[in-house]
Amino acid sequence: MVKHIILWKLRSELSEAQKHEVAVAIKQGLEGLKGKVPGLLDIHVQIDGRLETSNADIMLDSTLDSFESLKGYAVHPAHVAVANGVVRSNTELRTCLDYEC
Repeated sequence: MVKHIILWKLRSELSEAQKHEVAVAIKQGLEGLKGKVPGLLDIHVQIDGRLETSNADIMLDSTLDSFESLKGYAVHPAHVAVANGVVRSNTELRTCLDYEC
């Protein structure tokens, strides 16, 4: 199994209301991929409960059945649509950690 964890910082020029709206859209879009992307076993996007010590706004925590599935996830049309449609245009920093478990 492979864990795919992403942290994003939303664009600083967004208002707090816009950040919340974008975060909800990212959560809905990415969590909606479950059952659509082969090998994607679990996916959760954390947008609430952020403590003031955090320096990221959103966390993606996903589990895939293999490294090959992770590579397929990256180019799957449904994932690319979410990434291009709402994620990339509204974030200014992305950090990724992928590991086998």
